[in-house]
Amino acid sequence: MYKSIIEKLNNKKICILGFGLEGRSTYKFIRRHLKDLFLTIIDSRDVSGEDILKNDSNIEVVYGQNYLDNLSRFDLIIKTPGITFKDINIEDIKDKITSQLELILEVFKDNIIGVTGTKGKSTTCSLLYDIIKNQKKEVYLLGNIGNSILDDVEKFNKDTYLVIEMSALQLEYVKISPHIGIVLNLFEDHLDHSKTLEHYHNNKMNMFKYQDKSDIGIYSLDNENTVNLINKNNYPGKMYKVTLGGKDKDTIYLEGNKVVFNNEVLYNKNDSRNLIGSHNLSNIMFCLLVSKILDLDMNLVRDSINSFKPLSHRMECVGTIDGITYYDDAIATIPMATINAIEALKDVDTLIFGGMDRGIDYTPLIEYLYDCNISNLICMPTTGYKVGKCLESMNCNKNIYYIELLENAVLKAKKVTKKGKICLMSPAASSYEYFKNFEEKGNKFKELVQK
Repeated sequence: MYKSIIEKLNNKKICILGFGLEGRSTYKFIRRHLKDLFLTIIDSRDVSGEDILKNDSNIEVVYGQNYLDNLSRFDLIIKTPGITFKDINIEDIKDKITSQLELILEVFKDNIIGVTGTKGKSTTCSLLYDIIKNQKKEVYLLGNIGNSILDDVEKFNKDTYLVIEMSALQLEYVKISPHIGIVLNLFEDHLDHSKTLEHYHNNKMNMFKYQDKSDIGIYSLDNENTVNLINKNNYPGKMYKVTLGGKDKDTIYLEGNKVVFNNEVLYNKNDSRNLIGSHNLSNIMFCLLVSKILDLDMNLVRDSINSFKPLSHRMECVGTIDGITYYDDAIATIPMATINAIEALKDVDTLIFGGMDRGIDYTPLIEYLYDCNISNLICMPTTGYKVGKCLESMNCNKNIYYIELLENAVLKAKKVTKKGKICLMSPAASSYEYFKNFEEKGNKFKELVQK
């Protein structure tokens, strides 16, 4: 299978655009099989001194302010997701753009389960991976949550499943969709990378756009943005639906405490499980539906679901100290994710939130915080300050604190949170102003709490 990828690349004038984790993975794959193929590596940084390139005389490194110029001279542009074409015209090169994701879809789509959405991708992918692995089947977890797609490509065979987390940036230029495609939800996000919200959502819907009638698409009836796009576009695949609401054709739904599909009870929502909250129940239902489509042993599926532990920084319990239980939800980079966490945990007395302003509408969060039972709002720059000021102007009766540093926010939370209650750190914004990513922020929070 991987040999077809090599044939596609051989004797082509190729550039690897972006030399981060995925770019280096692409380079290693090509060099494993095409040692003498001349490659151009393009990045905003000068990567020529990296150890991996030192003994390679068949390369050219392009970098600097104008690194995106002259891309039309290549036959293939293998782009990494982190490179954005937001502000440049790509009309003359768009047919040359490919990626690790597209390369694997071209030769292995029937074995691929693709998962996208604004929130829940990593949890759903990891749970699906565990479910399939526990059925003693060969499966790889790839994409944003797992290894780069081409790292182990030589090991894939006709019975291998690939569960791939696909971001909007990965899906933006693909011209082929996976056999089983999942769109969990669509919210307002990533406006710093996308031209418009519509552009961001349409990128996500490439999950379904290039399917054919033998393929399967799964989406949520509970997400208005997704439903609107489904109704607007005539996607060719067989479409299945997930809802926490009522019964519908080709739908997995909740009836009382029971998760039902085709008149069969697949799961009881009151089962003892580690994934709490209605948003996680929805993620579980997507996995149950895929399990039925793949004809898996449902007893083993239920065991996998109930034993699955939440990923780090996703409503992760840091511990109970002096009567206060602390939760790290650093992954929550949009308002709805923070609202979901508060609803799931129930006893939140203090919320630490705020981060980089990307132009997202915070009205739903403001309205929710005004009405909810949280006593203490610890607002951090930049969005936290804006939300706090807005709540003050509404004569909100919460205790509102404005704190710049996470260390001081944790100290304040220790002082004001009631014993027996929860302090939740859930930013409702990205962390880039003060931290490299949400993982760094979450790890710092956990470190401060444990001190």
